[in-house]
Parts: sequence; structure tokens; C-alpha cells
Amino acid sequence: MRKIIVAPSILSADFSHLGEDIKKIEDGGAEWLHFDVMDGHFVPNISFGQPVLKSIAHTHKLINDVHIMISDPYKYAPEFIKAGADYLTFHYEACKSDSEVFKVIDLIHECGAKAGLSVKPNTPIEKVYPFLYSVDMILVMSVEPGFGGQKFMPESCSKIIRLKNYMETNKIDKVLIEIDGGINDETAQVAKLAGVDVLVAGSYIFGHDDIKERIEKLKA
Repeated sequence: MRKIIVAPSILSADFSHLGEDIKKIEDGGAEWLHFDVMDGHFVPNISFGQPVLKSIAHTHKLINDVHIMISDPYKYAPEFIKAGADYLTFHYEACKSDSEVFKVIDLIHECGAKAGLSVKPNTPIEKVYPFLYSVDMILVMSVEPGFGGQKFMPESCSKIIRLKNYMETNKIDKVLIEIDGGINDETAQVAKLAGVDVLVAGSYIFGHDDIKERIEKLKA
């Protein structure tokens, strides 16, 4: 049975008590910490950048899972890795060509991090197939990127099933599949059945007294 990784998104944390919130999820059994970076250009919202990542990246033992929803991933990738990103995931839609996607993947690896590639809900999952021998993770968005607290799009699971089938057919077994958007105890079960390895969850985890129990429910 494969291991399910839970990556709480600090976008939903209380930034006035961020250190305490991170300790709670670490004590609660989470393995990764998810950073949603938004530039107000690629997506219609602004969150935070390298200074926030740098200030907390080494204050815990979690994997820093950084998702950059920005327009120029090649320019900023080295800075986020320097700030502490272990996984750096960028968007297929932020690149002008497949060759540019490969260029960003190579740069991330050269800078010492693992590379993830993400697709928005309306992007066919087949677009990522050429990169499966190069990336370390595929992130399937189950909401439109840009805002937290949106409802889960169930059609994202059909994309995951097709991706998983393609990977199994072609014996690609070292690429993780991550899902982000609207994840709770119910939608997590559907996503896991589809073949997901990493669950990103924000509002379902943060701000509750039963953080450990909620993380355990996502893994169960």
C-alpha cells in the first residue's frame, strides 16, 4: 500500500502565529509544508514571496513544497530554491513552449531542488506527458489557482486516473502525483482512489482544534 503524504498549505494558517501553526501540523503528523506563491499577474491574487519562505524554511523538519503561480518561473526559480524550497513546482501555462518547460525543469535540478509541474483545471493532462521522464512531481489543480477555500472540482480525478494509467503503462514509477484545491476528508478519499500521492489541504487543517485527527483522516 502506497504512503499518502499530507502537505498543509500555509495560505490558510494564522500568520500572526505562523510558527505555532507549523509546529501543530508537524506534531500532527504532516510530512510536507505547502507554500502557495502568487504574483497577482499569472493568478489574480498576491500571497507572499521568498522572504516568508526564507524566514521559516529551516525552522521545522518538514519538506518545503513550494508552488509558484507566477509568470516567469525561470527567472525566479533559483531564488526560491536558495530561500529553502525542496520541491519547486511551476505552471505549464506559464511557459511559452515545451522547450521552455524543459529549460525550467533543468534549472530547478541544477539549483539542487526537485522539480514539479502543475496544470490548471482546463489544461488537458496529456500536456504533461512529454515531461514525465524529467520531473519529480505533477501537481493537478482541483480548483482554479489564485484563491483558497474553493470547492473541489471532481473532474480533476479523471485527469489523475488518465495520468496514473499512462505512467503505469510506460513504467514511470518515480513521479509523485499531487492534488491541490478543496481537499477535505471526503474529497481526499476520491483523490486517493484516483491515484494521488500528495494531498494539499489548507482550510480543512488550519484553524481547528483537531489538527492531528484531520491529518490522520486524510491519510487513512
